[in-house]
Amino acid sequence: MSAIACKPACKAMSFKASKASVPLVRAPTAARMQVWQPNNNKFFETFSFLPPLTDDQIAKQVDYMIANTYTPCLEFANKTQAYVSSENASRLTNGAAASYYDNRYWTMWKLPMFGCRDGMQVLKEIVACSKAFPEAYIRLVAFDAARQVQVMGFLVQRPENSTDFQSPSSRSV
Repeated sequence: MSAIACKPACKAMSFKASKASVPLVRAPTAARMQVWQPNNNKFFETFSFLPPLTDDQIAKQVDYMIANTYTPCLEFANKTQAYVSSENASRLTNGAAASYYDNRYWTMWKLPMFGCRDGMQVLKEIVACSKAFPEAYIRLVAFDAARQVQVMGFLVQRPENSTDFQSPSSRSV
């Protein structure tokens, strides 16, 4: 409908201001913005910029996996193979980052938990893997069978003497 044809109809309408207010969201200040430190700034998967997850936080993530019918799977690697480096991965480019999977594999703990509907099963497997490999990095990944891709991945254990975690403030310039 053209603007000319709308004029009579528009005159009949009356618009009233809403009494509901929209909350003001402030943009981050320059002091809050961070520049990523590219040198020796290693991290893993989702949540690796956070302090290690508690058992309760891991359980909530497992519940999320199960609720979305994802297939959980545990993987582990020792310290020398956990990070992408020129020694343990061949790469097509020089850039390596979290979720960069050019020939980088961790050892799988048992088989993926196909059809798992009980989060306690996953948590028990995390404990068993941790007992068997106390000095390994252990990550929990989840696969979506419909899309046939990995949709989640995060560490559930770091070796006790690891010093690789850095707070976000120390990871920026």
